[in-house]
Amino acid sequence: MAIIPPALSPVSRSLDNVLPDRYLVIIQENLIRSGMYVKASDLMTLVLLGGLLFGFLGLISFLIIGINPLIGLVVGLVTPVAIVFGWLFFLMERRVDAIEQTTPDFLRQIASLLRAGIGIETALEDISKQGGGPLNDELKRAVIEIKIGSTFDDSLLSMGERLKSKTLDRTFRMIIEGKRVGGSLSDVIETVAEDLRAVLALKRERRANVMMSVMFLLIAAIVAAPFALGMIMIYSGFITSLGKVNPLLGAAYISASGYIIIHSIIAGLLIGIVLYGSARKGVKFSLILAPVAFGIFYLIKTFGMMFIGFS
Repeated sequence: MAIIPPALSPVSRSLDNVLPDRYLVIIQENLIRSGMYVKASDLMTLVLLGGLLFGFLGLISFLIIGINPLIGLVVGLVTPVAIVFGWLFFLMERRVDAIEQTTPDFLRQIASLLRAGIGIETALEDISKQGGGPLNDELKRAVIEIKIGSTFDDSLLSMGERLKSKTLDRTFRMIIEGKRVGGSLSDVIETVAEDLRAVLALKRERRANVMMSVMFLLIAAIVAAPFALGMIMIYSGFITSLGKVNPLLGAAYISASGYIIIHSIIAGLLIGIVLYGSARKGVKFSLILAPVAFGIFYLIKTFGMMFIGFS
């Protein structure tokens, strides 16, 4: 699906020729995994143009407000990349969660069809033709792989590898092992479905139990730290306005900004560990918390003196 106007097609084709194929393949796989069926070079074209536009706007804005315009340029160039890839990461995680939630019902359907005497490959194809959603998209891809020569086992394993879900990979490996050792495959799949349903229920229960810890981390990241450091910067600026030179004021601002960003990133990773047991899943929170926390800190530092009555 094309997402750029025809006038930008030459830029997209140029990126196809310039960027190494392995990077384009990685980006394309991640786009498919997130449920965005667009061409990787088309997306990169939009990111490139967005970076140039935001970079120009950042340069002008920082020049107007008296901050080093090169910082604005760098921030503008990086912003579209962070937004796009942060959004893709969020879509990928949400899609995997949706697939995990619907997998138990899919397995029970497979087990029912097997009891009716239908082969497992045929059952997989029949279910892939029903309904929609991210799981059906993955099943259709697995069916296509089987038709072009892959085995049922390989198609299941590749699905788990694409989704990068330990829960689904474990589930599929249990089914493959049950199929290998013989016995009633329908009973094995039914048992695996119930086991997966229990695992997902435990995950939801754990998520509900740790919400207080998550709220504490959020408040610490976007309220407590930005407010405290912002007030320190206000006090330092007030002392400077009285004629007392503070040579460390510039270094203090850089240090405070760095601390805010690092603190927010760590808080996001901790939220991922608390909620999902994985720091990798906390990256999406870090990508949101870092700019929000820095924005609050910057607003307090810039406009705080007016709020508390100093001019």
